Amino acid sequence: MKRVFLLTCIFLCFSLLAQDKTAKKSELPPIDKSGAPSIRIGQVIGVNPMTRSYPNALRTLLDLVDSESSVKVDKDPRVFRDFEDEGIFDCPFIYVNFVDREEWKFSKKEKKNLRRYLENGGFIYIDAGINSEFLRKNSKAGQHHSFADWSVTPTIAEAFKEIFAGKKFNALPRSHKLYKVFYKGLPDPEVLPDTVRKFVVSEKWPQGTYSAVGLEVNKRIAVLCTPIIAMGWGKRFDGQWETQISFRIRESTDGLGEYLKNASHYSSYQANREDGGKDTVFTDSANKPAWVKEPGDNWRVFRYYSSQTISDYAHEFYSRLGMNIILYSLTH
Repeated sequence: MKRVFLLTCIFLCFSLLAQDKTAKKSELPPIDKSGAPSIRIGQVIGVNPMTRSYPNALRTLLDLVDSESSVKVDKDPRVFRDFEDEGIFDCPFIYVNFVDREEWKFSKKEKKNLRRYLENGGFIYIDAGINSEFLRKNSKAGQHHSFADWSVTPTIAEAFKEIFAGKKFNALPRSHKLYKVFYKGLPDPEVLPDTVRKFVVSEKWPQGTYSAVGLEVNKRIAVLCTPIIAMGWGKRFDGQWETQISFRIRESTDGLGEYLKNASHYSSYQANREDGGKDTVFTDSANKPAWVKEPGDNWRVFRYYSSQTISDYAHEFYSRLGMNIILYSLTH
């Protein structure tokens, strides 16, 4: 009953290295990994493990946590089929990809375990737990589009209402400490092409932030959901990234709105904005976002940019974000 609480107390005793990220690694003292036992990270995979999404993602991220921080983590995640497994109480952090669970309806035992787990200090991170409406008809689509929406996927919201009636997921502000618990700000954006740099810095990931929602239990975030970020973590065993990532940028020009108002499209959906407004997203036949009508009758098209530099930059950002999530969960 008290295993999660005990482990959490141990984690709070860890001090993250106060590293200057601008310093050369050769100037930093070696990380002392002696002392307390390694922290075990859990992962829920309710589908055939051979078909799970991004199989190398969590392993690669834990390699980064182990090498860059003073926290000792076991780099081999403990896998559970569902939350009925009592082993979850040995893992203060549990990762689950939204599509790696076929049903987001909890059994009676899962509800009992989850309430106990979360009330005693456990933390669950649901990757791809935010999906805009146009991505939900095909759940796999959300694995490839990190479309920024500021509202949890309804099926997750309903599932947790069964455990914590009256509680709801709320958006994390850009100022939230999660975004600066270890890494602060964006990787150096000067490496990006001029065509994408301004959008990335000002709108896509300002100050290294991301759209995220959290469910609070006992005045702390206990369940966190974001659009997909695991696509940016995984490396193959040869050390190469296993995915190629493009940037989706919003662009406009004079007269574009008048043209788009009458343009043909496959379907349209609304997406929640950080400021509480709504975007109307127009998609093509594959439910890929094509253009958007923003508040104030502002119209922009989505344009995709691809290069090795862009992909590498995205991988670095997503990895830093993932590490911040884990370290935040273990220290708050």
